[in-house]
Amino acid sequence: MSQLQEAVPTWRAPAGACDSHFHVFGKAEQYPVGGGLRYRPPYAPLEEYLALAGSMGFERFVFVQPSAYARDNSCMLDAMRAMDPAVVRGIVDVDEDVADSELASLNALGVRGVRINVSPVQPEATGFAEAMLPRIERLDARCHEIGWHLDFLGPGWLTSALMPAMKKLKCDFSIAHMGMYLARDGVGQQGFQDLLAMLRHGEGKCWVKFTGTYRMAVAPDFAGAEPMAHAVVEAAADRIIWGSDYPHLSFADKVGSVELFNLLGQWVPDDAIRRKILVDNPRRLFGF
Repeated sequence: MSQLQEAVPTWRAPAGACDSHFHVFGKAEQYPVGGGLRYRPPYAPLEEYLALAGSMGFERFVFVQPSAYARDNSCMLDAMRAMDPAVVRGIVDVDEDVADSELASLNALGVRGVRINVSPVQPEATGFAEAMLPRIERLDARCHEIGWHLDFLGPGWLTSALMPAMKKLKCDFSIAHMGMYLARDGVGQQGFQDLLAMLRHGEGKCWVKFTGTYRMAVAPDFAGAEPMAHAVVEAAADRIIWGSDYPHLSFADKVGSVELFNLLGQWVPDDAIRRKILVDNPRRLFGF
């Protein structure tokens, strides 16, 4: 755990608050990771995370499958089983043709969505987004049937490339890290403006995650991120969720969960909007 993660919260989350995006990592001998990773996964057990989340006042939790485990969700699912099912939900990574029985089992455990997860540093490539469409379309149909949503994470260029497909989705969908549009390019950049337009003029299916700020802006001051956050709040305050993105992986020596929680307090000083982001919105999206 970094020193930054030991910072003191400057405010407390309201009752029923949800951390809507975090990861746990077990011991390597029990939960082996895949090869070719950009980072070395830490040992980040549930107990350490819960102690940290408790210091900020969180009472509900959405586990998100980390890329290091690929489509082996066992570490996350074991952690979910160790908790009160009333306060936990999960986002898994599964094959688009996974058996109906497996989806039913995951649903009973509290899973409510599937990741469409591409490395934030994936370089732009012709045909890359198009190659993803069959998987997205198949998962959209299956998630729509059971009331799940799709959870997108990728670089900004890919967010933009997938927007036409996103607008056609039957199920709700969330976009992590404010679409991964870099703060240095400002609120006016075309991709971010397109995201705001999709939030304003869509059918209410698009949700944005205030997560991974350190991936789209540079610590410690995260210059440029706050105006983008304000623009998202103005566009759709009732479809924003917040997540710590614990344990921050290759950024763990630069940023901590409490620091990011304090940053939300600066971005959103209004208590009613904070409550939407931390309590009301995740309650609707995840079915708490």
